[in-house]
Amino acid sequence: MRIIGFAGWSGAGKTTLLDDLIPALVRRGVRVSTIKHAHHEFDVDKPGKDSHRHRMAGATEVLVSSMNRWALIHELRGAPEADLPELLAHLAPVDLVLVEGFKRNRHPKIEIWRAEVGKPFLHPDDPFIVGIASDAAIADAPLPVIDLNDAEALADFVMIHAAPAGDVDWLTEADQAFG
Repeated sequence: MRIIGFAGWSGAGKTTLLDDLIPALVRRGVRVSTIKHAHHEFDVDKPGKDSHRHRMAGATEVLVSSMNRWALIHELRGAPEADLPELLAHLAPVDLVLVEGFKRNRHPKIEIWRAEVGKPFLHPDDPFIVGIASDAAIADAPLPVIDLNDAEALADFVMIHAAPAGDVDWLTEADQAFG
């Protein structure tokens, strides 16, 4: 599996970019999975459903299966949040994993940047950012700039810059600081 991430401030358009990029990659025959980091409490289950009742009763994992899909819900129950390599290990093998968030990890990333968000660039402080996707020209950009609205150009860039997951040094910046 190969991996590439998408980093940017809230409101920059990471999810919208992935909504356009995934079909462009799939049309090329690329099998794609995604991992999204949420900074807040979230739930994919509905109160009243059997799976929700099982979790609320204390089950650590609940797997729901049908003829169309299956989903595994894992409750941490006070355990530490899973890191990116652990989450990747749970995925079925695919050609490419697109990661939204996990910006502190040391995998190749594309910065999503919009001037209207009013936030600074991330790339000066992250040597793992390999390009910038923006809806505006960026004068004197130190990295390649790809049009945020050109899914085919982004797909080309992703296929060139995604790294084999086995080649990534998974230590985070914090891990590096503490040895």
